[in-house]
Amino acid sequence: MTLSIRKICAFQEEVYADQRPLPQPFRHVIVAAVIKNPWAGRGYVEDLSPQINEIAPQLGELLASRAVAIMGGADKVEAFGKAAAAGMGGEYEHANALIHTVLFGDPCRKAINGSAWMVGNQKVSPVGLTLELPMAHKIDAKNQNYYHTISLSIPDAPLADELVVAVGMASGTRPHARL
Repeated sequence: MTLSIRKICAFQEEVYADQRPLPQPFRHVIVAAVIKNPWAGRGYVEDLSPQINEIAPQLGELLASRAVAIMGGADKVEAFGKAAAAGMGGEYEHANALIHTVLFGDPCRKAINGSAWMVGNQKVSPVGLTLELPMAHKIDAKNQNYYHTISLSIPDAPLADELVVAVGMASGTRPHARL
């Protein structure tokens, strides 16, 4: 089974003020791939690892490199996260399995010189999903000033036999963080 991508979506935002001006713009981005679910139509699959071993590293590298490029380089990234959604013909575990492995996370960490575990979110979703992607610091995942969520809507995904897999990155703490 090879990675079969239908499309790649990106959302980026620069925030200049949040109740009051920010000292520097807060930037965040999500890059998501809409892919064919390798387990769709196969019924219950006990061992997901062959497809995870093949697909997860490719997705991690692809999504992280695109997000880093949009952010303007690894040195511009302080926080990151991940999320995935399975279409209605898939299982929660299909979304979970692809992103909760070092095969996916290591390329993401490497792309930004990070070391923390990536926070993540997964779900089963009908077409027209809104994906909520949590974020945390790339080295110190316990620093709560970096906790925030980015949302991405894809009107035509995931189809029943698809997965949406996403990586998010941010330039710093959420605006005016003060914990």
